[in-house]
Amino acid sequence: MDNSQNLNVVVIGGGAAGFFGAITCATTHPHTNVTLLEASRHPLSKVRISGGGRCNVTHYCFDPAQLVQAYPRGSKALRGAYTRFQPKDTIAWFGAHGVELKTEADGRMFPITDSSETIVDCLFQVAKRAGVTIRTSNPVKWISRQSSQQQTPDTPHQTPGGFEIGLRNGETIKCDRVLIATGSNPLGYRWAKALGHTIETPVPSLFTFNIPDSRLQDLAGVSVKQVCLKLPDAGKTLKEQTGPLLITHWGLSGPVVLKLSAWG
Repeated sequence: MDNSQNLNVVVIGGGAAGFFGAITCATTHPHTNVTLLEASRHPLSKVRISGGGRCNVTHYCFDPAQLVQAYPRGSKALRGAYTRFQPKDTIAWFGAHGVELKTEADGRMFPITDSSETIVDCLFQVAKRAGVTIRTSNPVKWISRQSSQQQTPDTPHQTPGGFEIGLRNGETIKCDRVLIATGSNPLGYRWAKALGHTIETPVPSLFTFNIPDSRLQDLAGVSVKQVCLKLPDAGKTLKEQTGPLLITHWGLSGPVVLKLSAWG
């Protein structure tokens, strides 16, 4: 981000991506005014419940070429991203802010406290120290691009017009840059598309398996530390994954199911 002196940046979405984006912007460009808007009262809610409340932060794999093989699509874009910032950088970032991570047998990495609150507190504190303004209960209704400033003798260089953001409470915020970090929320896709971005059609991923089999009812709550789960199609195995499994009253869940679901 060039010419960051006194720019106003708004980050929409108070999840892990929104917080990390806001922190990175504020620390890389300290003269920038960064505001984070979260629709709910409680930011980082998914971080709190991830990994069964322990928060699996990253994975113990430091080769971008190998890491992208764990994803069913988007390998080219992901490889570029992981080349610039990979799990080793994530570990170093949290370590620099006082959070030590540990590695489990399947490669998942958690805070040594086994508590997601460690990660939540870290992101909150680092954001506040960086000067990020955090506004909760502020759902965004719309985003529009402002007209660019025309060239004049006093302003010989055309400058970006910035954006206007409308909140549900009727307030309008003007900013120079906007970061949409709304996760799977359809609103985020619509805003990005309206601003000229091309959206790849989202596909389901990281979901549990609904299996209407009465035999599972009495097994609900049973967990198995290490299983090999295969996804067949007309007798042909498409993909398999290994890891912990949890049997629920509706079917199967747990890390091994979530990993395999992406390949369905």
